[in-house]
Amino acid sequence: MTAPRLNLAPAFGFMTEVERTYDAIISCSADAGVSEAATGPGLGGRLLYAGELDDAGRALVVAGNIAGAATLAAASDPSTQKQAIRDGVVDFLVTALDEALRILKNEIRKGGTVAVCVAAPPEAVESEMIGRGVAPNLLRDAVLRNRNSSARGGVSVSWRVATALAQWLPRLDAIAADCLSGEAASARRWLRLAPRYLGRLAHGERLVVADADFARRFLERVRHQVEVAHIAVPVTVRVCDAAGCEEHLFASAIQPVAG
Repeated sequence: MTAPRLNLAPAFGFMTEVERTYDAIISCSADAGVSEAATGPGLGGRLLYAGELDDAGRALVVAGNIAGAATLAAASDPSTQKQAIRDGVVDFLVTALDEALRILKNEIRKGGTVAVCVAAPPEAVESEMIGRGVAPNLLRDAVLRNRNSSARGGVSVSWRVATALAQWLPRLDAIAADCLSGEAASARRWLRLAPRYLGRLAHGERLVVADADFARRFLERVRHQVEVAHIAVPVTVRVCDAAGCEEHLFASAIQPVAG
């Protein structure tokens, strides 16, 4: 069944924002001459400055984690700091730039992923960064400018189940990965790592932006898997394009046999 032009839930809105920001980070990296061939699968060894840990900054940090960067953010408000730790947006909350740089430099040497927030106003952190000659590979303003100016095509496909998320979401993710076989490595990286770094912020929902062929293949595969009860719970798939959104609910009439 379908229901056109849905109102998007806040969790879906944030996940969409993170995906758009991730795409902008990958694009900015390519513009700066950072290629997957040079850095491996992702942006390990690169420093992203996300600036203020506001809504855009939170999306930047999560997107940077998914891209594999080492990310620095700043927040002077204690409630913002605590929320970022609770939501798993940042890994470390420190009181000084020196401490942040020690953590970041260690992970950058290893090509690791980490997010550090300095408990201070962004202006103070940025002034100290300039004074110390800290030069991030990717800057907040450049990424957000790219994100806001890019006219992306493609189709947004998201999916969720109501129960047994740990059992059935990986099965759906595997179907999506098969359907992404012709897509860029960055899309496959997103599918693999976004659930880890979005965590509870995604409320058990997955999202991929690809082409119409991916959406068609994914819908067909999910419909079949549910109809033959290989997936034993109802699955909701939302497909959004320039014309609007449609939600598809797949539920099997076959009752699973109790073991």
